[in-house]
Amino acid sequence: MRRRLDIAMSLIGNPAIIFLDEPTTGLDPEARKTMWQAIRTLAKNGTTIFLTTQYLDEADELADTIAVLHEGKIVATGTGNELKKLVPSGLIHLTFQDQKQLAAAVAILGNGYQVTETNGLTITVAGAASAAQIAELFIRLRDNKLEPTDFSQQVPTLDDVFFKLTGKANKEKK
Repeated sequence: MRRRLDIAMSLIGNPAIIFLDEPTTGLDPEARKTMWQAIRTLAKNGTTIFLTTQYLDEADELADTIAVLHEGKIVATGTGNELKKLVPSGLIHLTFQDQKQLAAAVAILGNGYQVTETNGLTITVAGAASAAQIAELFIRLRDNKLEPTDFSQQVPTLDDVFFKLTGKANKEKK
């Protein structure tokens, strides 16, 4: 309620610019969604909003332009989609019925894709970023009478962008 009151008070007089510092910190999901809608409405009505947030999904959802800060310096700017292009994409997770099918899929896809076994009957295939590459992957499987029992595509998030730009993920793995 205090955050809502703070924002309501800042709107008195229809300001052209509003600075919001971590406006959804501590809010439950319903209140966060309501706050996002209020921010969208302000922007739609012509208010320029400078939003600071550590929730990168929030920046992706609300911002037209995003600046990624690291150690007090801007390390990248752009739209969410522009920033996500900085991270390699094209990870496909495929699950197979048994070890025989899994091994056959690894052999077939190993030529042209980077294939790693992730766990159990699932592999991760890198290098299928475009629709044509994904189609080619499934055509290879079909032509060899292999059908995954499940599959998913992993697309980059702004968290992935942050880790790539700051090197945090590499440091944590060491």
